[in-house]
Amino acid sequence: MSSSKALSDDSFAIAHFKLSDMWCHLMMEEENKDRYSQWEKIEEDIKRCKKCNLWRSRKNPVVGEGSIESKILFVGEAPGYWEDINGRPFVGRAGKFLDELLEIAGLKREDIYITNVLKCRPPNNRDPLDEEIKACSPYLDKQIEIINPDIIVTLGNFATRYVLNKYGLKSEPISRIHGRVFKSERTIITMYHPATAVYNPKMKQVLTNDFLILRAYTKGAKKD
Repeated sequence: MSSSKALSDDSFAIAHFKLSDMWCHLMMEEENKDRYSQWEKIEEDIKRCKKCNLWRSRKNPVVGEGSIESKILFVGEAPGYWEDINGRPFVGRAGKFLDELLEIAGLKREDIYITNVLKCRPPNNRDPLDEEIKACSPYLDKQIEIINPDIIVTLGNFATRYVLNKYGLKSEPISRIHGRVFKSERTIITMYHPATAVYNPKMKQVLTNDFLILRAYTKGAKKD
């Protein structure tokens, strides 16, 4: 083979690689545009939602917060008083403790996305009703579809039950399965809700230990 032909073949290969790389980049840009377009729609749908009676008493629906490109999704139960006032998830005392737990796990809020099963606060922070979960959960399902996380961390009984059942896994009280890692089409890690430690300080160490499990798992996943 002549040197000129070899150079020609190399030039063709380089040009082909650059075109392929450019095509992949353009496809990713289009996918991201579509993702953000879908996200804007779901935000508007949630803000206008009147599928259950919670819209009558809410001040602000709480869509969620964080990066929708994250591979880790946290799911809580429902907004509380301060979340309802601010329209943001986990901003009260439980939210401050969650920030501490995230730091223990080697994470920051901007590294994850946080949302709830219910997007509106139940009056007096009562437990979500079955009909409220049924009405609101399609929004969570769509959020999961758009974000497409590798890991879902559930916080508390209601989030744990809904997510495990969604993926065909058996749910038990969080007192029995906290800190456990479940494998389905996604990895699910079940945790107590941070508010548990606000009302019972003895639970802080339990939650700390569980978030150390999350830290070990995410660090191991990154190495893989």
